[in-house]
Amino acid sequence: MAKVLIVDDAAFMRMMIKDILEKNGFEVVGEANNGIKAVEIFKKEKPDVVTMDITMPDMDGIEAVKQIKAFDPAAKVIMCSAMGQQSMVMDAIRAGARDFIVKPFQADRVLEAINKVLG
Repeated sequence: MAKVLIVDDAAFMRMMIKDILEKNGFEVVGEANNGIKAVEIFKKEKPDVVTMDITMPDMDGIEAVKQIKAFDPAAKVIMCSAMGQQSMVMDAIRAGARDFIVKPFQADRVLEAINKVLG
């Protein structure tokens, strides 16, 4: 069972992703509402994959990806972005993210992205 860390500053978004993942056999090992917590939890739990929001307080998703990749170059991170954040998505991919999903989340797309990066 793959372990997932969910990072989003909106509790509702975390709940939506968690629901999709748990219904499909994934184990959610942590949730974070900013990049600082995301890096801390990643180091402790070493999840198989991370879903990372881009825009968050304290530390954004792009900086968090950089720090996670510095800690573990093999880390698998999928960015979550709202429409119209294409330039930020490109920054995230350059920082080491493997894929991205667009809000509002569609279950099949979330699962497709996760299975792709785990595959």
